[in-house]
Amino acid sequence: MDGERFRETVESARSTELERLGSNKLLIALTDATLEPEAVLCAAADSEHAAHTTFAAWADDADDEAAAELFAWLAERERDHRERVLDSLSEMGVEHDPVDGGTMHEYLRAREDPIERVAAGTVGRGLVSDRSHLQIVSFFVNEGDEPRADLFRDLRAETEEELERGLALLEDRCADDEDGDDWERARMVAEYVVQIAYDDYADALTGMGIDVKPVC
Repeated sequence: MDGERFRETVESARSTELERLGSNKLLIALTDATLEPEAVLCAAADSEHAAHTTFAAWADDADDEAAAELFAWLAERERDHRERVLDSLSEMGVEHDPVDGGTMHEYLRAREDPIERVAAGTVGRGLVSDRSHLQIVSFFVNEGDEPRADLFRDLRAETEEELERGLALLEDRCADDEDGDDWERARMVAEYVVQIAYDDYADALTGMGIDVKPVC
């Protein structure tokens, strides 16, 4: 197993969930059907804030030096993402106090093992974030707002870098894992993060009377 194969394994196992998370219904779920620029940006700011809080806490209590360094870098990256989204809101005359929490981050914050944290926080969450960023890009393209579309193109590319750095650390930590136990633990938590994100998405849509299945 290596990082590329690990990512492919997770994406394959959760292909249906990731495909639906990458649909244009995602923003309906995230904004409670309030498809306005302000609501989309507030939802994004909340997400980046929760990620910053999670990674900062991990950086503070990590025993593994390499993992602590990665988590500190991730926390700073997500803080920067949050501030850039908040700046975009400020340009609209909106001041937003980001909200922390969410089911996915509750699960992430309950992880204690470095391998599980890296897999869940960078791979599982990274795959979900990739889909949400893409939908936000599409939203602002449709709004004719290229500066904000470019902002989220940048955030998407930087989140991909986070995922790749996580995969690199997993490769290093699991290099001597002859039985594959470390990779298996990593796979389980990464896939479960995707499942949690999908369940929240499905519950939100169902609560609004919207079918989560794509229209064929």
